Amino acid sequence: MPSFKLSTSLFAILGLVIAFSNCQSKESVEKAQYVANGRKLFATHCQNCHGADGKGLGKLYPPLDDTLFYKEHQDKLACYIKYGIDTTIHVHGIAYNSKMPENPTLTPIDIAYLITYITTEFGNSETKVSVDDVNKQLENCQ
Repeated sequence: MPSFKLSTSLFAILGLVIAFSNCQSKESVEKAQYVANGRKLFATHCQNCHGADGKGLGKLYPPLDDTLFYKEHQDKLACYIKYGIDTTIHVHGIAYNSKMPENPTLTPIDIAYLITYITTEFGNSETKVSVDDVNKQLENCQ
């Protein structure tokens, strides 16, 4: 009988450990929602040029996996998405001069979703971009 009680206790403890290890923080749930929403927006607004895998299209449209580009331009990403790019950019040392179209209908929350998705999926970032971050960037677009 003692081994049955011990087994039952071990299973109960194991069940609790599994249950609590599957709990996610509010922040991680919110980030997952941003990524999911960003994925949908990416499919609609970005995928035709950058591809579903974010690898771009040869020398015409840049890939989205250059973490150095994100670090160097993190304060301009919202501007690029909202207003497009009409200058040459360098990604992985390659010059891209195709115009990126503007997305005037995207709201700050949409842009936050997109940046969070793109930098998570293609840039190995663990950061969720907030609407406040996007609004600050948009105030400084030139």
